[in-house]
Amino acid sequence: MKEILTARDCQTFVECLASKDPAPGGGGASALTGALGAALGSMVANLTIPNPRYEAVAEEMRGILEEMNDLSGRLLACVQEDADGFIPLSKAYGLPKDTEEARVTRDIIMEDALKKACEAPAGMIRLCARAMELTAVLAEKGGKLVISDAGTGAVLLRSAMEGALLNVFVNTRLMKDRDYAEALNASCEERLRQSAELADRIYRSVKERLL
Repeated sequence: MKEILTARDCQTFVECLASKDPAPGGGGASALTGALGAALGSMVANLTIPNPRYEAVAEEMRGILEEMNDLSGRLLACVQEDADGFIPLSKAYGLPKDTEEARVTRDIIMEDALKKACEAPAGMIRLCARAMELTAVLAEKGGKLVISDAGTGAVLLRSAMEGALLNVFVNTRLMKDRDYAEALNASCEERLRQSAELADRIYRSVKERLL
């Protein structure tokens, strides 16, 4: 039975990340970082909801809490999905290419494996982008005692997206289908651009309120 990476304790996971094993790597670390960022959003909502001073936004916070919990869980699942997505690619690298027929077969398999390897990091970017939108609401309307957690969540989500984008690029650069590769790169880059701007606004706002 295959061991699920996120079932490991933190110490074991970090040791595995530091080892010679190819997975988890940057993609898995990015997924975990995104999950932590979204989890901080859940924390802010959880601590805001019961506070009578924020009764006016309690219902909105409940909706955000439900969605953030889902996003955090899906990002955590991306740790394993990213590792699993690397397996076909690692096998494709080892295929023979000593004849023209073998090279053609290898190229076809490699192209498919490269696209599959992009699925998890591209998915992380989409999930983190949505979590960033919700974090902006939490930073604005959440409890004042936990706005630093909202700001930290924004920082983690941005970092997760930046790491995930690099893990898209490392695969798209090898694709022969350049239209597909460039379209995926552009889509992911645009999501990151928008989220990075939002993260900067959240961070500045939180910092100003704390000083």
